[in-house]
Amino acid sequence: MKKLGKITAIVAILLFFGAGTYAGYVYSQAETTVNSNMHSPVTSIDHEETKKKVEDKETINILLMGVDEREGDRGRSDTLLVASVQPSKEKTNMISIPRDTRTVLGGNEPESGRMDKINHAYAFGGVDMAVDTVETFMDMELDYYVRINMEGLVELVDAVNGVTVTNDRAFTQGGIEFPEGEIDLSGNEALEYARMRKNDPNGDLGRNERQREVIKGVVDKAASFSSVSKIQGILDVLGGNVTTNADFDTMKMLFQDYRKSGQNIDTYQMKGSGVTIDGIYYMQMPDEEIAKAKSLITPGS
Repeated sequence: MKKLGKITAIVAILLFFGAGTYAGYVYSQAETTVNSNMHSPVTSIDHEETKKKVEDKETINILLMGVDEREGDRGRSDTLLVASVQPSKEKTNMISIPRDTRTVLGGNEPESGRMDKINHAYAFGGVDMAVDTVETFMDMELDYYVRINMEGLVELVDAVNGVTVTNDRAFTQGGIEFPEGEIDLSGNEALEYARMRKNDPNGDLGRNERQREVIKGVVDKAASFSSVSKIQGILDVLGGNVTTNADFDTMKMLFQDYRKSGQNIDTYQMKGSGVTIDGIYYMQMPDEEIAKAKSLITPGS
């Protein structure tokens, strides 16, 4: 199977398709964490329509957002993916949208209707505006969202006692030296490792690969834990850094009816051309590229 998508993709798979596993260990703790700390509905998604889709086992589309949110700053959605979960084909197509993509901002905020970077939608209007903007850009409907605070990566890595990664190029980031080869990372080190972009010739693609590697390390470590206290620690971190419009019962239903789709994932990175407008860099996405991405999230495609 191809490697999973970016950081948000892996955490979302844990949430939606791993809920049944957590229920077997610490059911009540997991239910409380999801429903009390993580569950956050939004007005931009028709939850009744989504509920009907799930009951009928239809294709559902999930917006996955990795947000670099810090104290006093809502942040921007620097990682944006649309996961189209298709039970009829027992597969999931994951489309990555570059954060600098130039598009019309959706929603009902003062900035709505203007052309801007797609990741600015979250900064201006939070999850609702981000959902509306992606729906407008892709000409499609979203059913769920998962928002993950990248600052929580520190706590998540520390909760599993660190991770091991294989670094393909030596670099320095945030005052920390990362040598080439296999290295062990603490939470703070993992965050800096995953953030590096400017000194990588592959830019965002290189950064995304490092994010995947860190989260894969977290998943591998978490899967080896048999201690309830360790699992509870991970749930506490997720509860403080993840929000979604899916409650625990919904996650269980998706685990039961969509699990096979979550085990067969294809990823696609949208590609455009860089342009500078009024001194600001954007990614201009051709119409044919948008059409290709949309075909991957259309039922029966």
